[in-house]
Amino acid sequence: MTTKNAFYAQSGGVTSVINASACGLIQTARLHSDKIGTVYAGLNGIIGALQEELIDTSFESDEAIAALRYTPAGAFGSCRYKLKSLDANRAEYERLIDVFKAHNIGYFFYNGGGDSQDTAHKVSQLGEQMGYPLTCIGVPKTVDNDLPITDNCAGFGSVAKYVAVSMREASFDVASMCATSTKVFVMEVMGRHAGWIAAAGALAADENHDIPLVILFPEIEFNESKFLAAVDEKVKSYGYCCVVVSEGVKNSEGQFLAEAGGKDAFGHAQLGGAAPVIANLIKQSLGYKYHWAVADYLQRAARHIASKNDVEQAFAVGKAAVEFALAGKNAVMPTIVRLSDAPYQWKIDSVDLKDVANVEKMMPSEFISENGFGITPACRAYLQPLIAGEDYPPYKNGLPDYVVLKKCVVAKKLPEFKV
Repeated sequence: MTTKNAFYAQSGGVTSVINASACGLIQTARLHSDKIGTVYAGLNGIIGALQEELIDTSFESDEAIAALRYTPAGAFGSCRYKLKSLDANRAEYERLIDVFKAHNIGYFFYNGGGDSQDTAHKVSQLGEQMGYPLTCIGVPKTVDNDLPITDNCAGFGSVAKYVAVSMREASFDVASMCATSTKVFVMEVMGRHAGWIAAAGALAADENHDIPLVILFPEIEFNESKFLAAVDEKVKSYGYCCVVVSEGVKNSEGQFLAEAGGKDAFGHAQLGGAAPVIANLIKQSLGYKYHWAVADYLQRAARHIASKNDVEQAFAVGKAAVEFALAGKNAVMPTIVRLSDAPYQWKIDSVDLKDVANVEKMMPSEFISENGFGITPACRAYLQPLIAGEDYPPYKNGLPDYVVLKKCVVAKKLPEFKV
């Protein structure tokens, strides 16, 4: 039987550990070169396949591939591009198959969130319909932690660690100045529909750190009077208050507090900043001096403070993707299964892509405190292991020494295709 090549692509918003998944996948494929030939990577995600811009990863040294484990963002380039439904635009999917045929690709690994798992599922269906043997494996990735079935998502633990650390450090800053200066600090974090990242901010407080925190979750309708009362009570009791607001918080009409108008490439509402909205509300209603910040890309790019458990799990799902493919599995995604909280133990399993595609996992009600502004002990027990452990990158001249790949693109064999 002819050895088939593989295609790997990174999709959507990147994380500080998505390259660890690429590392696990490529290193494992190299160990099975008798079954998987060349691993091609899409230049800028799935667009690289559509435009036949395929990076030949065999030009990257073993050392460079190993360095992906501690390098943030998408080393091969990612994209926000959602393939339409098979019925709406079959031509795009057929183009993928044509490119795969031209380059003898028999394995498709797609590293992304819910939309990406949907794409991998659709491609597997089309391969079957067109009689082209193609093994499609999704590789989970999302800072939002909103993929179903898997206990958690590669990329989330490190963002959670960044947010928890940032809120603890910011609280020390505000506490030291609140007598004569800022009394309220507001930090906006990612999370359009699911409040997992916002919840992580609550980890800043523990039995040794009594920090006045108010968390605003997308799952809880924003109640202005209750929120202002909570902030006011914290300031009067502690002298200051720290607020974590998810970008996806909505009012009673179901509108995002910070909707800027317009849509992104996936058709999602473009959000313009919940933090200044909340901060201005506090100033106008309570008169407290404030500062606000938007964690934005910093939270998902901060590899220097990544969670060790997150790095290990990201590597593991990439490795498992290849192992599942070689074991004959198709149209599946590796999942993380929690075996125990303390000591924290986990294993890798798999789930059918059809059960993952376009399904969002929200914060369960039992994870949110009764007043709607904090987390429960059950939520803390879930979150705490995910931020555990340090996995520092190497440093040079005082800065992280991240790898930059050669990204050698192979010669095209097909006519141009317009995306």
